[in-house]
Amino acid sequence: MIRADRIFGVVMVIVALGYILSAATIQTSFLSDPVGPRVFPYMVAAVVLISSLVMILRPDPDVEWPVGGMLLQMGLALIVLFGYAMLIQPLGFIIPTVIAAGILSWQINPRPVPAALAGLGLGIGLFVLFKFILGLGLQGLPRALMG
Repeated sequence: MIRADRIFGVVMVIVALGYILSAATIQTSFLSDPVGPRVFPYMVAAVVLISSLVMILRPDPDVEWPVGGMLLQMGLALIVLFGYAMLIQPLGFIIPTVIAAGILSWQINPRPVPAALAGLGLGIGLFVLFKFILGLGLQGLPRALMG
C-alpha cells in the first residue's frame, strides 16, 4: 500500500503542475485588480503539491480501503461534485453550491436542518468572498432570474 500512496502522489504532482501551467495562460486585463485571476488557481495547486509531496515522502503504512456503505457515500459525493461542475454554468454559482454543500454537509452529519443551513451559508458566503472580496467574475444566479 505504501507504493499506491507514492504513485498517487506522483500523479497528483503532475496534475498540479499542469494546473499551474494552465493557470499561467489566463489573460489579465489592463484594469484587473492587484490579486488577479491567477492567484486562486495557484493557491489550489500549491495545496495539491504540498499534499502530494507529503504522500510521496511519508506514505501511510497501514491503509484501510473503504468497503460497503462508505464506498456508496464516496460514490454519492463523486456524483454530487460531477453534477455541481455540470450545473454551475447554467444555474450560476449560488444555487449549485448551496445544493452540493448541503448534500456533502448531510453526508458528514446526517441532520437535515444543519446540513441545509451549512449549504446555504457556504453558497452565499463563498459567493461574497469570491465575487466581492477576491473580485472574481462569477455569475451568482441564472441569467433568466437576473432579468
